Amino acid sequence: MLDLSRIKAIGLDLDDTLWPIWPTITRAESQMVDWLASRAPASAAVFADPVRRQSLRDEVVQNRPDIGHDMSALRRELIRQALLRNAEDAALAEPAFEVFFAHRMQVELYADALPALVYLASRFPIIAVSNGNADVARIGLGAHFRGDVSAHKMGFAKPDPRIFHAAAHAAGVAPHEVLHVGDDPLLDVLGGLGAGMQTAWVNRDGQDWHHAQQPHASVRDLQQLCVLLGQAA
Repeated sequence: MLDLSRIKAIGLDLDDTLWPIWPTITRAESQMVDWLASRAPASAAVFADPVRRQSLRDEVVQNRPDIGHDMSALRRELIRQALLRNAEDAALAEPAFEVFFAHRMQVELYADALPALVYLASRFPIIAVSNGNADVARIGLGAHFRGDVSAHKMGFAKPDPRIFHAAAHAAGVAPHEVLHVGDDPLLDVLGGLGAGMQTAWVNRDGQDWHHAQQPHASVRDLQQLCVLLGQAA
C-alpha cells in the first residue's frame, strides 16, 4: 500500500504508459521503408518483411551486446547492416534513421496522459525513466518533466537499479522518496522495488499479477493514479 507521505518525486515510464508504442513503431518503420524503397530497394525489402527484419535484429543484438541497451544505436546498426549485406550505400543509414526517428516521435497519447502530466507536474518533479529512445522535448512534453534518464544515455537499462537511482538523483531526492510509475511488471515494478522505490503499476489491459512482490498500487490508467495521489493533498 502506498505511503503517500513519502512521495516527493515521480519516476515515469514512457512507452506503453503515456502512449501505445507498437502503433508508433509500425508507422515509423513504414515511413522508413517508403523512404528507402527508391534509394535502397533490397534493404527496404528486408524491413518490409517481418521475418527477415526480426532475423536481422536477432543477429545484430547477438553480435553487438554493447549497444543492446541503446535503441537508437541498435536501429542505426540494423539499417547499416541491411545496406551492407545488400551492397547498397551504407551512407544512407543515418538519413534513413532520421526518417524513422522523426516519425517515432509522433506519438498518440492515451487520453488520460496529458491531463495526468499537468496534474502530477504541478505537485511533484517528474523524471522520465525509459529503456526506449523517446525524446520528451521533441515530442512536445518536455515542460512537464524535471529531467529524463534513459538507457541510451546512461549505458544501462531497467530493471538495473542504477537507472532508478539516477532518476532519484535528477529529482534531488532519495530513492525511497520516489514513486516509480510504469506498465511493465518486470522492468518498472520489480525494477523500482529493487531500487528501494514505491511503485505503481499502470495495468491498462486488466492483466493478472504473477510475481511474489507486489506493487504499492495498481491503477487502470493515470487518471486513477492522480485520484489516488490527490488523497495526500
